[in-house]
Amino acid sequence: MKTIRIYILGLLATASVSCNNDYLERYPIAELAPENYFRSASELQNYTNAFYNRLPDALAIHYNNPNQADDEARNTLAAEIQGTRETPSSGGGWDWAELRRINFYLENSHKCTDEAARLQYDGIARFFRAYFYFDKLVRFGDVPWYDSVLDIDDEGLTKARDPRELVFANMLSDIDFAIANCQEAKSGQLITKWTALALKSRICLFEGTFRKYHGLGNWEEILQECVEASEALIHSGTYSIYAGDPSTAYQELFIAEDAITSEVILARRYDASVPFVHSANFYILSASYGRPGMQKSVVNSYLMKDGSRFTAIPGYETMQFFEETQNRDPRMAQTIRTPGYKRIGRNEVSVPDFATSVTGYQYVKYVLAPAFDSGQSTNDMPIFRYAEVLLNFAEAKAELGTITQTDIDQSIKLLRDRVAMPNLDVAAANANPDPYLLGEYAQIQADANTGVLLEIRRERRIELVKEGHRYRDLLRWKEGARLEKPFYGMYFPGVGEYDLDHNGSIDLVIYQGQAPTAIPGRQYQRLGELVLENGTSGGRIVNLPDIIKQWDEDKDYYYPIPTQELQLNTNLEQNPGWDRAGS
Repeated sequence: MKTIRIYILGLLATASVSCNNDYLERYPIAELAPENYFRSASELQNYTNAFYNRLPDALAIHYNNPNQADDEARNTLAAEIQGTRETPSSGGGWDWAELRRINFYLENSHKCTDEAARLQYDGIARFFRAYFYFDKLVRFGDVPWYDSVLDIDDEGLTKARDPRELVFANMLSDIDFAIANCQEAKSGQLITKWTALALKSRICLFEGTFRKYHGLGNWEEILQECVEASEALIHSGTYSIYAGDPSTAYQELFIAEDAITSEVILARRYDASVPFVHSANFYILSASYGRPGMQKSVVNSYLMKDGSRFTAIPGYETMQFFEETQNRDPRMAQTIRTPGYKRIGRNEVSVPDFATSVTGYQYVKYVLAPAFDSGQSTNDMPIFRYAEVLLNFAEAKAELGTITQTDIDQSIKLLRDRVAMPNLDVAAANANPDPYLLGEYAQIQADANTGVLLEIRRERRIELVKEGHRYRDLLRWKEGARLEKPFYGMYFPGVGEYDLDHNGSIDLVIYQGQAPTAIPGRQYQRLGELVLENGTSGGRIVNLPDIIKQWDEDKDYYYPIPTQELQLNTNLEQNPGWDRAGS
């Protein structure tokens, strides 16, 4: 049975709410004054529990745009995807309140005489400081580093931005402290040594590859840190890839009421009894919330069941839904509706619903039974998975040029074993890099490991789709220009009647002009409202064809600093290209 832990804490004149404890306790704000607080292990625990609010919720993980980037099409576009960001006057992610709370704790935790407890909770605080700064580094690049609480008249409040090298070095110091001092006992909801290793693996892969592809230098040692953090998790034997029936095991990870902690290192918990619920079913299946659908380029990336490339099949570009979904990597049918799909809690077969998916490739990942459709989903949301650590390890080794078949066997192979897919062959991949993937990634640097690196990127996209990683992946690979490309859906040769699952019944009618007389069980889409790239001559569904998406290579890899902050602190310099409010 689930438990949601709640603390209501004050910090000077503020209160924080967290959902990570077994019981409810209330403390008057006055009791949190440093002279009479931070004295016991329980007080340190209570205070650091508030930091868990920093972790992403279900909305941020599976839905927030631009996190899904070029994996997903919708009927609305985030400003980052469309290229219409503007310099804000305030806000814009330039917030430091949470950092002040963390530093306030670290300046006062020494009052606790229980040294073991203090080190453990200091480790949690420093995990969250590294986590906080990772978000800032990704968003702004250089940022001021603060490791103490500043008074309102402190000169440090008007310091210039520190270089990302210094910020990242301090982040590593924090995360290494967390690794050394957080609890070793596994927990799906608490920060542990293993969560800290997973975060180190993630941030080092980002920073190492960002520096490599953006020409910033000193990337090799950071990728080696990623390798070593990942190896520490791998060799510990603490986690494994969840297995079972290859046709269901992958999907089970994301519909589990309680996170499957053999693989899930950290999850956001949900429980209807609190109530603490999310709306995955509603967001994915509602006609009024974006109508999200997988992009055609992702569908093309799934391998065939025998490990061969779908895009090597002659005529793959004009394959219709039934043909293109046959004999594919089983993760496809566990991520989107494919022929024969039966919704949890129902016996009838359901085809994709074009009223709720703009591409026709409709998600099933995270989707529970119809009883949860009104916004009451309670499946836990994975934040860190062992699968990601394995992918980080393989990619870092490939980027360093040191990857071997043994490395693949202890990483990518485990993910493919889950779904009974053939292993990745390093020599074969490098001897024949996939032309389709070469076309997907313009910035990849051709070398002896190009083929296997492309396959690792394929694996990462398929395994982690809709988990909120893709936008940052494009940033670090310097592939933001991919967002300018049209977002496509299913292919149709033109107007007509379509039996999507080949069961002998018409499921979809694409018509032109006056709507035909409706027949129950059929969906109707008017050509022009459903846009095909070649009009009456058919083609792929085009998402938002009238919107021109833009990506500025000189500025869009960073966010702008709000103009109000530049006025308050004249030592701050704006990121390149973001010179004026509204630009």
